[in-house]
Amino acid sequence: MKVYLDNCCLNRPFDDQSSLIIKFETDAKLRVQELIKQGEISLVWSFVLDYENDANPFDEIKSKILELNKHIAEIPALNPIDFIRRHYHD
Repeated sequence: MKVYLDNCCLNRPFDDQSSLIIKFETDAKLRVQELIKQGEISLVWSFVLDYENDANPFDEIKSKILELNKHIAEIPALNPIDFIRRHYHD
């Protein structure tokens, strides 16, 4: 199974955990993250994640999110032009 975690999802563990919904979302994200690290789920990454994460003002959070980047499976990070060529080529 391939999954794409958007930037909001990747940052959820760093949010205020006092809300039960946020805590549940954090637990779910961390479980998916473990499955990715164990190789049971394939992580899909994109140039958008790199772009959004680069804009994060908190270096520690930024580097923790990039740790997941090591677990990218079959689909490499693509720049927009490569993405269009790969998926919309005649």
